[in-house]
Amino acid sequence: MTELMETYIENRTLVQPNHTNMLGKTHGGHVMKWMDEVGAMAAMRFSGETCVTARVDSMNFELPIRLGDSALVTAYVYDAGATSVKTRVTVEREDLRTGESELTTESYFVYVAIDEDEHPTTVPNLTAATVDGERLRTEALEGESGQDG
Repeated sequence: MTELMETYIENRTLVQPNHTNMLGKTHGGHVMKWMDEVGAMAAMRFSGETCVTARVDSMNFELPIRLGDSALVTAYVYDAGATSVKTRVTVEREDLRTGESELTTESYFVYVAIDEDEHPTTVPNLTAATVDGERLRTEALEGESGQDG
């Protein structure tokens, strides 16, 4: 699936007590794990290969995700190299009672596609054939260049 919109994945997790710290907010390590998993799924959907994490750009936790909220994690591929796949991953907290949501975390992950012998393997070229796909790609490239590195 080399079209950007085909790589778009959303996953929701209901924040339970075992996900929270002593303040009743989601532990950052859980958020990072959820982001890495959804980002890898987008990369694998794109490449058709197993993908492993190579790099994570800065990750700022702007807002907490409270116990009982839904953590909505979204990811999509926005660029690719010979064997690498770049994904934009965002997290929103969602109040399931009201439907209100707010962006809490955003980052850019790079994965490497590997073959059965766990060696890097080539990935296809990414296309953005729709207006939405081109908009998401542009947003990601602009956001990536604005990172504090």
